[in-house]
Amino acid sequence: MDNRLDSFGDDALGRHDAVALAEAIRTGATTAEELAAAAVARARQVDPELHAIARADYDTPRYGEDRAAALFGVPTFVKDNTDVRGLPTNHGSEAFRARPARKDGAFTRQLLSTGMTVLGKSRLPEFGFSPSTEFMTEEPVHNPWDTEYSVGASSGGSAALVASGVVPIAHANDGGGSIRIPAACAGLVGLKPSRGRHIDGEMARTMPINIVSEGVLTRTVRDTAAYIAAIEDYRRNPALPPIGTVLGPARRRLRIGLVLETTIGEGIDEQTRAAVLHTATLLEQAGHRVEPIALPITTQWAHDFVQLWSLLADLAASTGKLTFDRSFDASKLDGLTRGLRAHHRATLHHTPGALWRLRKTADTVAGMFAKHELILSPVLSHITPKLGYLSPTIEFDELLHRLMSYVGFTPINNVAGTPAISLPMGMAAEGVPIGVQLAAAYGDERTLLETAYELEAAHRFPTLAY
Repeated sequence: MDNRLDSFGDDALGRHDAVALAEAIRTGATTAEELAAAAVARARQVDPELHAIARADYDTPRYGEDRAAALFGVPTFVKDNTDVRGLPTNHGSEAFRARPARKDGAFTRQLLSTGMTVLGKSRLPEFGFSPSTEFMTEEPVHNPWDTEYSVGASSGGSAALVASGVVPIAHANDGGGSIRIPAACAGLVGLKPSRGRHIDGEMARTMPINIVSEGVLTRTVRDTAAYIAAIEDYRRNPALPPIGTVLGPARRRLRIGLVLETTIGEGIDEQTRAAVLHTATLLEQAGHRVEPIALPITTQWAHDFVQLWSLLADLAASTGKLTFDRSFDASKLDGLTRGLRAHHRATLHHTPGALWRLRKTADTVAGMFAKHELILSPVLSHITPKLGYLSPTIEFDELLHRLMSYVGFTPINNVAGTPAISLPMGMAAEGVPIGVQLAAAYGDERTLLETAYELEAAHRFPTLAY
């Protein structure tokens, strides 16, 4: 049975990426209005089965104000944990019903400076805590490669919309892998920028450790490069080296460390291992030096991250009426949030030590790049599972074990603040994509993008567009 689902066709969007569509608008071949109408028609075609959209705003799209902006007129969706004026922000939760936001969030203004047209909000699991976009009572977001499978999370709605062809680019953010994980599950490019590369959202500013990076999910490397250059034009952090517009590979050859063991010391499945080793072979054939290395952290680090994760859940649950909406009802939180909150309450005395150790991660990770420009690893320890395997309805201890075993590579970059990118470098026998991660030193997104271009040329990325 073929469970694939896509919306690609011969309309104004065609099979083009965001850069091509923006150029088509500049040359007069199409208009922002025509692209928006095509995206709305595609959304209406596939979202009844994908369930990727949290809030549609089809009748009053938010068009870009600057026609000279790099991505003017390209349709997109904003993740539903980020304020957009006039639209509610519900954070994927069934515990409250948000009122429309009175103004755009700080990061939203930077995102909108690229000129994209906002058609609505995309779905995420409750507060972005899970790596699968599933809910207690509501329909999960389905993977367009096979609708029986998870599309990842937390930016799962955005991933489903981009992979299925509704839009070529969509907003995502990443507090433990939430750009890179759905990119891996949906066959997309997902760059988590360095901490401080962009304007922080309001929630990130209140965290004991700022682990959240803002970005996008795309089908091509040049779309991701164009986006990162555009937001840098709006505001560049002078404390970081500029990225500029990256148009292709660099000539310099790199030293690349290869990591195949998770943060808790568990192995990876054979299909994932094969995708990573295939990537290593391509890099070596291009003249790069790839050599195995070990992560400079212990299993204690993984438990410390769970402690931070559970602290954030406790804070969300405890302050919901003030932070989110007066209608907040903690009894309606999902099983993962409630389980994490209970875990934190039971282990509260571990939190100060965990935060102290986690704050040293940046220095630890910096040492990895003394001898290597990039680190190559899986994004996830096994291929994306079928829906239900990571459901918040599962008993908490079992769910936590599954989550820790699955997400063994991405969180270290969030705590360290370093950039990392997921690239679709494999296909599983089950018919779902496999992502491979490249991580770089703090502030070195340029090397990630240059190497991503090289891999894209050497290995055709899987896509539902053809």
